[in-house]
Amino acid sequence: MKLSNIVQRGWDAVAAGDLDSLITDYTDDMTFVMPGQADIIRGRQTFRAALNNLGGILPPGFEITELRQTEGENEVVSIVEWKADKVESSQLSVLFRFEGDKIYEERWFVDTEQWKSLF
Repeated sequence: MKLSNIVQRGWDAVAAGDLDSLITDYTDDMTFVMPGQADIIRGRQTFRAALNNLGGILPPGFEITELRQTEGENEVVSIVEWKADKVESSQLSVLFRFEGDKIYEERWFVDTEQWKSLF
């Protein structure tokens, strides 16, 4: 399976609210990094628990309007077009790094000043 298909399956799981299925594509010792966060989330079960507050870490009215994947060797970058209550249109990117067919790192790249202003 192409790595970009694994990433897309994860985005689809998030959209469907199936967070338990989402985490099956991550290694047990995975790392999640989002700019501006004081803590880095380490471990699949800790990541899963953090996902229970997904609505609290996304700006009010957050909605993905377009999603593209670019695949490299052992990594995929998602380019995410999005909008929220206080912004008509913006972009962010997410780097997924793989060991085999499992994600060991997810790293978000956002305009942190814009992001903070939305809360």
